[in-house]
Amino acid sequence: MIRKIKNAEVIESWELDIVPHRYKYQELKQATRGFKDSELLGFGGFGRVYKGTLPNSKTQVAVKRISHESKQGVREFVSEISSIGRLRHRNLVQLLGWCRRGADFLLVYDFMPNGSLDKFLFDEPNRVLSWQQRLKIIKGVASGLLYLHEGYEQIVIHRDIKASNVLLDGEMNGRLGDFGLAKLYDHGSNPGTTRVVGTLGYLAPELPRTGRATTCSDVFAFGTLLLEVACGRRPIESKARPEDLVLVDYVWNKWKEGSILEVVDQKMKGDFDENEVVMILKLGIICSSNEQSARPSMRQVVSYLEGEVEIPEVLRAPGACGDEGGFEDYLHSYASSSFEKTSSYTVMTNGDVDKSFASISTSPLTLLRSVGEAR
Repeated sequence: MIRKIKNAEVIESWELDIVPHRYKYQELKQATRGFKDSELLGFGGFGRVYKGTLPNSKTQVAVKRISHESKQGVREFVSEISSIGRLRHRNLVQLLGWCRRGADFLLVYDFMPNGSLDKFLFDEPNRVLSWQQRLKIIKGVASGLLYLHEGYEQIVIHRDIKASNVLLDGEMNGRLGDFGLAKLYDHGSNPGTTRVVGTLGYLAPELPRTGRATTCSDVFAFGTLLLEVACGRRPIESKARPEDLVLVDYVWNKWKEGSILEVVDQKMKGDFDENEVVMILKLGIICSSNEQSARPSMRQVVSYLEGEVEIPEVLRAPGACGDEGGFEDYLHSYASSSFEKTSSYTVMTNGDVDKSFASISTSPLTLLRSVGEAR
């Protein structure tokens, strides 16, 4: 009787209005073999993700189990469900259903057999993506992001676009996932201020000042993603020279020197289309501008990617806002930030494994400087 009471699922009224399918807890427990470590696909600030096979349909799924230690509560949980439960696009990871039992929150997604994009880009991947595959992934994510900004009944701001949140299906199509930080607002309305959340290296400079996430801040993060895919390196690289610590600065410096192709991922061994690579790098620089008005919309980005519009030949420095501030301005743009403590800060130390801090008291400015000194 005690076990029955403990395992009972109490459904509250607000849960009845949420789509899509509501799974039973025992069904998901059985699918993941009791949430065994052997079924673990990955983990982050909001919990763990397990591979599962639904007992009745034998469908493979990914089950995100939000940890008890996580600060992501009912509000964020409901936000994620309502954000993506009705979204339908081939380049978004589909939410199949959800479950809640007491303090346990679970989300069920399509299973992506090839995992996340970052595992194919950084360090020494088991498999090197060809340029054709990279370009296909970029176009897919851009298409999905355009749908979020313009194609849905509301504007969806993702707020956490990065390589680890781009998942690859069986055909190596890129799909944008993890909507745990997403915000929605009506077309024609202005987004309200909110706590600044996200991952260091992808956050638009205006966010700490305004606290207002917009489609422009998503475009900034997408610009970082473009440079990651082309260069095969992280947004902040601890082994680089101080002036090249930030990826966009590194690419811009090479552009000014006239040696832009030197930034291209050497793992491709020169097997790429130079015109396409240069186009992606230029677009990444434009999207990474410190000035919101200088960034294109996602509709313009897609037009560039499809060759419908030519990218301007003359580029502005990404850090230029009236004058060219460089890396110091980039650092100071985060100095006064009121980052939410559940944000994921990822720092590379001496090339070792990522060390993610779910709760951190050190300022992002100090963190970035310490990375440069730790070289």
